[in-house]
Amino acid sequence: MASTVFSYPKARRIRFRFEHHDSNDKYFVDGDMVFSHFVAGLSGGFPPGEESFIRSVRRVAEQVTDPDLKKRVSGFVGQEAMHGQEHRRLNHKLLEMGYPIEWIDTEKAKDRARRIENRLSPLAHLAATAAAEHYTAVLAQRVLSSDEIQAIPASPEFWNLLNWHALEELEHKSVAFDVFRAVGGTESTRIGVMAVLYALTIPFTYGSLAVSLARDPVARRQPVRIAREAYQLFTGPIFRGLMGDLAKYMRPGFHPDDIDTTALLERWQRELFGADGALVDHLK
Repeated sequence: MASTVFSYPKARRIRFRFEHHDSNDKYFVDGDMVFSHFVAGLSGGFPPGEESFIRSVRRVAEQVTDPDLKKRVSGFVGQEAMHGQEHRRLNHKLLEMGYPIEWIDTEKAKDRARRIENRLSPLAHLAATAAAEHYTAVLAQRVLSSDEIQAIPASPEFWNLLNWHALEELEHKSVAFDVFRAVGGTESTRIGVMAVLYALTIPFTYGSLAVSLARDPVARRQPVRIAREAYQLFTGPIFRGLMGDLAKYMRPGFHPDDIDTTALLERWQRELFGADGALVDHLK
């Protein structure tokens, strides 16, 4: 198992400058409608998702006795709370730009999510969080390790947010997993919950993206362009081989730190938050 760079995830107080982006510049990822809608949908889902992750860990927090793990949980909660805050600020900008993501983060939607959580056992809820953290870790590793992805033209502040979020997802990628194990989570529950999420991945991704594009009047008028851009997205560096990487989680005995991201973390901690880091001036 690879060693981690930080013993405890570091919760950074940070603020991004989304207000500087021209709201009329709608397709902010290389002028690509499909890619831009995909990223907007991801951002729309992050705030309620992060809040659910925090609730899942807090449901079992009293059962965590290891002091090291307690400190890691504290860092995890701090990072996830900040992710939700900054993505919610970005989402306000995306709504101004015309992205139909408001339904994801309404009080009604959040109440529905909490009712579903309450029907789950604490271990099942935590297993879902650990599985979702594998999704974000896989995507984060792709974003930070791929020169092809980093070279995609996009609004600089959106890239700053994405790289910061990806870095911190890797910093805390094993916390929910280790809490799940520490409070008695079994391999059968871990793998079973992931199998359900895995089966839903493609239909949910395709379906939600199709709905978002269908609500965009400009996109509706350009079906050939949409088909071309969708093909490029789903055969490109974000999705190429993704399902195989996600499936590694279902291997018996798997641990997130089996995937060594130590060097990648060291590089991006320097690039973003070192002495001359790109985001030092964003810290509060």
